[in-house]
Amino acid sequence: MLAELIEAAHRQTAARRAEVPLAEIERRAAEAPAVRDFGAALRAPGLGVIAELKPRSPLKGPLTDDYRPADLARAYEAGGACALSVLAHTEGFGGRPEDLATVREAVGLPVMRKDFIVDEYQIAEGRAFGADAVLLVVAALTEERLDRLYAYATGLGLHVLVEVHSEAEAHTALALGAVNIGVNHRDLRDFRMDLGLTGRLRPQVPADRVLIAESGVRGPADARRLRADGADAVLVGETLMRSPDPAALVTQLKNAENNTEETPS
Repeated sequence: MLAELIEAAHRQTAARRAEVPLAEIERRAAEAPAVRDFGAALRAPGLGVIAELKPRSPLKGPLTDDYRPADLARAYEAGGACALSVLAHTEGFGGRPEDLATVREAVGLPVMRKDFIVDEYQIAEGRAFGADAVLLVVAALTEERLDRLYAYATGLGLHVLVEVHSEAEAHTALALGAVNIGVNHRDLRDFRMDLGLTGRLRPQVPADRVLIAESGVRGPADARRLRADGADAVLVGETLMRSPDPAALVTQLKNAENNTEETPS
């Protein structure tokens, strides 16, 4: 499925490039509003919550039958999220790059383009639509492409979250100079979940880097465990998308380390 999602990203990018060339997208990116400080948001005291917006999952199918990004973003902000992750991958997750602009206009939080980024075009397009950060997945790129895309993104003033799934990939991210490192507990090759991965990788990641635990956070108990394992923030998608009260759940996740009683979500 990883290969299929990457191929879908190539198709989506080619189609969008055919409509609007890179030069025009870069012009729009240069005129976009100033970048919000994604990195500083993650370094705020306590456990940060990056709340994710996505209408569907390639594994679970539809997550909502009423996807309203602006309303959802405002709920996440009200609940205390430190930043937002917006899926822009269409075939796999039902998102669109245009959703970035919708979300950014609705809230004052930093916004990240979540996607399988394989081309500079996606990065410039994200900035043009108001993204403050982009995700780069080590497993989806060669080291050469990862290095070039990272340099391109930072050259546009964007923050970058580099996602890893193993010790070897964490080493690659650190060698790259990544400041924000995301540990995806779901292996994108076989989709097995390993919530203990953050704790095992934490000793490998210097204290001056930000460690974000991704995937498999089902409630405050998981958030509390990951905080104890050394996570600076958690990225939560499906659980929030399915919640009848996402604002309240964001608050519960954010306060999980200070509350040992599980609160119904």
